Amino acid sequence: MEVRRTVPVKLNVDSDDPALLHETVAEFLWAANYVVDHAWQGEYKTTSKAQLQEETYDEVRDRTRLHANLVQNARNKAADAVQSAVARWKQGEYAGKPHFSNPTAVYDKRCATFHDEYVSLATVDGRIEVEYALPNADRDTPHSRYLFNDDYEVTGAELHHRDGEWFLHLRTKAEVESDTLDQATTGHSTVLGVDLGVNQLAVTSTGVFWSGDEFDHWRREYEKRRGSLQQCGSRYAHENIQAVGRTETGRFKMMLHRIANGIIEEATENGCTVIAFEELTGIRDR
Repeated sequence: MEVRRTVPVKLNVDSDDPALLHETVAEFLWAANYVVDHAWQGEYKTTSKAQLQEETYDEVRDRTRLHANLVQNARNKAADAVQSAVARWKQGEYAGKPHFSNPTAVYDKRCATFHDEYVSLATVDGRIEVEYALPNADRDTPHSRYLFNDDYEVTGAELHHRDGEWFLHLRTKAEVESDTLDQATTGHSTVLGVDLGVNQLAVTSTGVFWSGDEFDHWRREYEKRRGSLQQCGSRYAHENIQAVGRTETGRFKMMLHRIANGIIEEATENGCTVIAFEELTGIRDR
């Protein structure tokens, strides 16, 4: 069975390199949105990657400084988004025109070289080498289980910028035997791995993650409301505390339902037939 895992790795970026990465990401997003705009013209949306390659590649190459393979990866990202929108229409669901704004860029082995402790990335002005900020290899982390594991091969990555830091979500895969999954899923099944945690409520092996920031924000808000009502001590306050609790439970159920649907959608879009959850210990402590 083929198993895929994504390992987020913080990058130690030299002082001269952030500007290059920002420019590269900006041009990558421009390229992806340009392809979406082209695909979205007319009544029938263009979803063929080969057709979009033929119709947009030269123009994007002329108008950006991107490595040729970054141009192709931007096209693929755009085509996947348009395909997803069209698929939703066929299911009777609403889907608007995709637009990319989150600071990310997609790399593969043609525009990045992945080493044990650093990576060489293509930018709008040649290549740069960036070191990984790695945890101790002896600790039980996703890095030790997948990145430091010779059974797993790095196949590509997605560059992210958030909170002033640069991260590389390294995609890995391995052929493994499974003793726990149903025998019907063995063979050529593809597994979507999902790590559950605190800072990131869920991180899929395709690199999609759901932050715990919103969860923490509302938990603090409801705690403040309960604390304020408890100081009153009246029957009215007690009834309102119970109402706050019901509202809190309803909101969190809605958030978790949204995340669950997102995970299922991610599995469907990537052709995964199995969803495997990991790191479940202590998740209820939230």
